[in-house]
Amino acid sequence: MSDRIEVLRGDLTQQNVDAIVNAANSSLLGGGGVDGAIHRAAGPQLLAECRQLNGCETGEAKITQGYNLPAKWVIHTVGPVWRGSSLGRDDPRPEDELLARCYRNCLQLTQEYPIATIAFPAISTGVYRFPKLRAAKIAVREVRQFLARNSALELVLFVCFSDPDRSIYQQALEGSHRARRRSRH
Repeated sequence: MSDRIEVLRGDLTQQNVDAIVNAANSSLLGGGGVDGAIHRAAGPQLLAECRQLNGCETGEAKITQGYNLPAKWVIHTVGPVWRGSSLGRDDPRPEDELLARCYRNCLQLTQEYPIATIAFPAISTGVYRFPKLRAAKIAVREVRQFLARNSALELVLFVCFSDPDRSIYQQALEGSHRARRRSRH
């Protein structure tokens, strides 16, 4: 399964995959960061289609065409704003479950559309201030659980904007792999 997950530093809008995930705001009408970059790269048709979707709730996901992007599809999800303490506690918080739902709902759409490859950004870790390592661990856990049950999805990319972010996602992926090995022994 590890060969079906990759972490890389790059531009999400340039990924040659079936679908990219947009870390959107609830209006789905564009914004800053990843959301703005996707809307600029896809062209005005994306905004026109998003206007028809009537927004999106936190933790949910909706799909549109990719228009001028290399990806055929854009899956829009609204991550949670971090409201908890970032003191490193591992206790579950409402934001954790909402972020997990983002990944689960995006991955579910890969079953409903012809999507074999998907690229995710670091959902909620920018202006929404979700602690990066915590978010990465949730992302890796949800993707691993989905891939264990679904063989049709061939590749999941975590596309990070910076080298430090890439290192955090790589750490989460490697930590998850070590934990799985220990649980088998």
